[in-house]
Amino acid sequence: MTERILVCDDEASLREMLAILLKRHGYEVDQASGVRDAFTQLGKEDAYDVVITDLNMPDGSGMDVLDKARERDVNTQVVMVTAFGSTELAVDAMRRGAYDYIQKPFKNTELLATLEKALEKRAIVDENRELRARVRAGLAGGGDLIGESPAMRQLMSLVHRAASSTSSVLITGESGTGKEMVARALHFQGPRGDKPFVVVNCGALPETLMESELFGHEKGAFTGANRKNEGLVRSAEGGTLFLDEVGELPASLQVKLLRVLQERRVRPVGGSNEVSVNVRVVAATNRDVEREVTEGTFREDLFYRLNVIRLNLPPLRDRPEDIAPLALHFLEKHNVLQGRRLALSDDATAWLKTQTFPGNVRELENTIERAVALADGPLVEPSDLTERPLAAAGFEPSAPTDLPLDGFSLDDYLAAVERRVLYQALEQSNGVRTNAAKLLGMSFRSFRYRLAKYEGDS
Repeated sequence: MTERILVCDDEASLREMLAILLKRHGYEVDQASGVRDAFTQLGKEDAYDVVITDLNMPDGSGMDVLDKARERDVNTQVVMVTAFGSTELAVDAMRRGAYDYIQKPFKNTELLATLEKALEKRAIVDENRELRARVRAGLAGGGDLIGESPAMRQLMSLVHRAASSTSSVLITGESGTGKEMVARALHFQGPRGDKPFVVVNCGALPETLMESELFGHEKGAFTGANRKNEGLVRSAEGGTLFLDEVGELPASLQVKLLRVLQERRVRPVGGSNEVSVNVRVVAATNRDVEREVTEGTFREDLFYRLNVIRLNLPPLRDRPEDIAPLALHFLEKHNVLQGRRLALSDDATAWLKTQTFPGNVRELENTIERAVALADGPLVEPSDLTERPLAAAGFEPSAPTDLPLDGFSLDDYLAAVERRVLYQALEQSNGVRTNAAKLLGMSFRSFRYRLAKYEGDS
């Protein structure tokens, strides 16, 4: 997308000169002859990427243009053009949000370099805002499940179909496989997505408090009950109650939960009346529930009430195709959370694929989080992913190919590799140069400079 620039200056000749210069370099340019004219342009539907404005004009100040531009879009970058001796005012403008300033008379190269840096900042800010929004959505549970293996594709299809149902769901799988993520997908992809999603870790609640925490209690029901508590089941009204590690529920509470599923009613501790509830129950366990039913430690009737729809999450070692996409997802997430811009090297991806991850998806995310925190360079390397020596981990970096017997031109070879990698990064980033630069661990400006050498050859 072509970057949009607004040039604001009361000097017509300078304004026209800048417009010609910027259009020649591929920018879309509008002009404003003063503050009032700039306000009109800024009031139009599309925001500008950069505003270049004179500081002193007959009908007002460039400060007013700065305020209006950032009111219209806080990410619009503003470059002040100042006369000699106005440096103090220009610095004040930067305190108020201007990106930079240049003094008259200036060289075209100086203006273009400042503009490119401003555009690079705009692109980075926009990108970080989008990434943060995506990460927040993922943390809230609105993100999609991730996986390319046949098992995960089948699971995602089942989740999509089950999301609109009100039937109870039982999610099984080893610890760390992502059972809560599946539960959140069921909730947020269905009609209850705008209602509460309440998580109850049945293994973390003390048995003496579990009943009142789940079903609520009346004031004075027991010592310390100084006020009424509606309970976690009722707090999920209209939404989803997720019972994690449901196999930890004691037998007495299994009976009460069965009544919630059968009658859709709860009775608070110390209460004489039952209260109707409208919740969807999703439960998860890493235990063999069928065996526990046979042994009598888990109620058979409750099992069948929970097991209306069964979703089983296979361990990560059985779906190695999902390691790379999951690793990239976690890398993006922790880049944003830790304010970094790292990429995975090919060797790092290859190393990850050799691991069995007994802790499953949770262990993989912990591995990526640690690497983002400790990596020194722009790329996450295998050494960043493990505390063990790589040789002990059974991994060797990819070896270079043998040189031709008759030799070759190293400069031509490196240029060909650079060109291929630049265009590969562009293709992988859907033509977004900022993303392509990030993928290669370089600045946007450096990427544009390198790419310019080959654009005439494509």
